[in-house]
Amino acid sequence: MSQKGTAMNPQLRLLMELQDLRAQERELASDGDTALGEQEAKHFHIDIAQARSQLRDKIGELEEELSPSVRARYDRVAPVRDRVVVPVIRGVCYGCFVSIPTATVGDREMREDIQSCENCGSFIYILS
Repeated sequence: MSQKGTAMNPQLRLLMELQDLRAQERELASDGDTALGEQEAKHFHIDIAQARSQLRDKIGELEEELSPSVRARYDRVAPVRDRVVVPVIRGVCYGCFVSIPTATVGDREMREDIQSCENCGSFIYILS
């Protein structure tokens, strides 16, 4: 995945994978509590509890791969936000819809480093 010719930071890629796995785990948790979820589990021959356990294990493995500084911020943001990584489009954070400083959006070096929104704490990536 690239943004205008630059490679995505590996830690940011890990954060995005974690976000996807966490969303799947939440979805399984809510599906397991409904009759429709039980029907899907029977139809697809899956054990929802086992699938959730496997997702939690994988989430734990990926969390261990985060650098200490990224992990510290992730541990603060993840419990309170479903989406820990959000895009910045036209200078606006799509986690809280507040404008991001122009220097953050325009500086190429800053675009390659892991950045976070000063307002909501979400990790951000610049789309333009």
